[in-house]
Amino acid sequence: MYFFKTPEIIKWYYPSLVWNGPRDEKSIFLTFDDGPVAGVTGNILQTLAKFNVKATFFCVGENIDRNPGLFRQVFQEGHMIGNHTFHHLNGWQHTGEDYIQDIRKCAAVIEGNGFSPGIKLFRPPYGKIRKSAIQRIIKEYQIIMWDVLTYDFSGLSREKLLRQSKRHTTGGSIIVFHDSLKTRSNTEFLISQFIDHFISLDYNFCTLDRLFLLN
Repeated sequence: MYFFKTPEIIKWYYPSLVWNGPRDEKSIFLTFDDGPVAGVTGNILQTLAKFNVKATFFCVGENIDRNPGLFRQVFQEGHMIGNHTFHHLNGWQHTGEDYIQDIRKCAAVIEGNGFSPGIKLFRPPYGKIRKSAIQRIIKEYQIIMWDVLTYDFSGLSREKLLRQSKRHTTGGSIIVFHDSLKTRSNTEFLISQFIDHFISLDYNFCTLDRLFLLN
């Protein structure tokens, strides 16, 4: 079963997490998880630049270590950076201090490569996180989930992925794509078509820090 749209009951169960922005604004928040990855993230940046669109990249610390120049390119081109743990840890399997330390290790790499966020954003890999971890992390980070999951990592046809992603996106939607080798062909197809469609409907694309600057 594919949940392109996050069920409201899940949002209700985790009220301290950020699932979407204001519904009364024609704003969309593109996000990319798992990078930076050579041969993938750069192509995404080119597409975003073509449309003059800004996004938020939730980066994995070990990928920043592998591609520091590419990481710096992301924020130097005006995109927002979020923490996605250092080792892409599953928060249901790592429930103690090791999970918190992995987040801190990623934060050190992010800041060590020149990005100092005014607002700290964190997204748990796989969207999996325990309430005990939330209670600790939320003291320092805004924990960002999503409104629409594109399933760019799935085996569904690109046409179906695009159709479903467009169908479920509304004002305030936080959208998840991935900048990984596994998703490369799907993501590169989807983002161009997706952005072009919503620009034609007069939507704006914003980085996630805007949500908190408004409040």
